[in-house]
Amino acid sequence: MVTMVLGWLGQLLGGPFAKAAVDAYRAKLAAGNASDKIAADLAARAVDLEQRERELAAQLVLAEQGRWYTALPRPLFAFAFVIYVWKVVVWDKVLGAWTQGTTDPLSGDVAQWAMIVLTAYFGGRTLEKVAAIWKRK
Repeated sequence: MVTMVLGWLGQLLGGPFAKAAVDAYRAKLAAGNASDKIAADLAARAVDLEQRERELAAQLVLAEQGRWYTALPRPLFAFAFVIYVWKVVVWDKVLGAWTQGTTDPLSGDVAQWAMIVLTAYFGGRTLEKVAAIWKRK
C-alpha cells in the first residue's frame, strides 16, 4: 500500500520535475553566451538534485515504514480518543434522549494526552503550512 502511494506521488511530482529539467536543458542549448550557458546548466543541475532528493526521501520512508505494522502506533493511539469522542457525541448527545447515556469527562494525564493527539492530527499540518508561508516572506 505504501509503495503504491509513493509510486503515485512519484508520478505526480515527477511530471513537473521532468518538464522543468527539459525546459532547463532547452534553455542551455538556446543560451548564446557563456554566462547564460552556466546559469542554464546550474538550473538543470538544481532540478536534477531536487528530483534525486525526492527519490531518496521516498526510499527513506519505505525503509522506515517497510512493514504495514510499523505505521500502526500513532493511529492506534488516536483510535482510543476517536472511540471516546464518538461515544460522547453520538451516543450521549445525539441518541441521549433514547439511551439516557452519560460519559465521564476525561481528566488528568489522559485529558492532556487527548489534547495532544487532537492538536497533532488537526493542527500539525496547519502549522506546517503557516510556517511555509512565513518562510517565503
